[in-house]
Amino acid sequence: MTERRDPDALIRRAGRGNPDFDQHFLVDDRVLNRIPTYAESFDRSHVLEIGAGPGALTDRLLDVADRVTVVERDPDFAAFLREEFRAACDAGDLTIIEGDALDVAFPEYTCCISNLPYSASSELAFRLLPEKKPAILMFQQEFAERMAAGVDDDAYGRLSVTAQHYADIEVVETVPKEAFDPQPRVQSAIVRATPRDPDYEVEDEAFFLDFVKALFTQRRKNVRNAIRNTAHISHLENPEAVVDAVDEDLLRKRPGNLAPETFAELAALAAEHGEPM
Repeated sequence: MTERRDPDALIRRAGRGNPDFDQHFLVDDRVLNRIPTYAESFDRSHVLEIGAGPGALTDRLLDVADRVTVVERDPDFAAFLREEFRAACDAGDLTIIEGDALDVAFPEYTCCISNLPYSASSELAFRLLPEKKPAILMFQQEFAERMAAGVDDDAYGRLSVTAQHYADIEVVETVPKEAFDPQPRVQSAIVRATPRDPDYEVEDEAFFLDFVKALFTQRRKNVRNAIRNTAHISHLENPEAVVDAVDEDLLRKRPGNLAPETFAELAALAAEHGEPM
């Protein structure tokens, strides 16, 4: 194991992050050192990191991975990483991809370990999760708790159903804002996503996810009204036929009280009777 770089020293050399650009860099050594350990059960032979900044987490990942690929949007930080980690780049242990992680092609990585930019949390999470690769990801705490929430939790919602469609989601650590420089306004949390197939059948995944999205826009309505009011979102030509096909007890419930497998059953009925456009 090589001597780990000091995160504050890295920031002094690379330049401080700009919070207006969602740049909040983790500087707490204890948290940085723990993050790779949450992936010990994963294949860490080729780790993808999104948003490396000055490279404090990159430094730790190089200790545990055979290869690391970093995607960094900021050209100044990308240039700094190439210089700071020149030996690792020259050895083929580290690859720097300069570009937006929502647009660039990812390599064939084995797991993702990243402190994600929070303004793009949702978009990045739902680019990563469908790839069915294990991940350790830092989010705002509220977002992380919504991802992991069960049907009986107040935080349960569309994000919970959608994230858990792809993986088991665990919040493994909460991280105070003081662990970052510059400090964000909110607490953060580390999520472990372990891919698995859902315990229900979905014939058309895109329709299922649109249907979940649609009903959660009416989460305080009952299911009957939610189906009727959101046909323009779920693209149902005949929502009344769906209502007629659903059990009355279920129609009285609210979307926020439905387990993922119940959403799957409803989506199947909607696809069968609702004449999706």
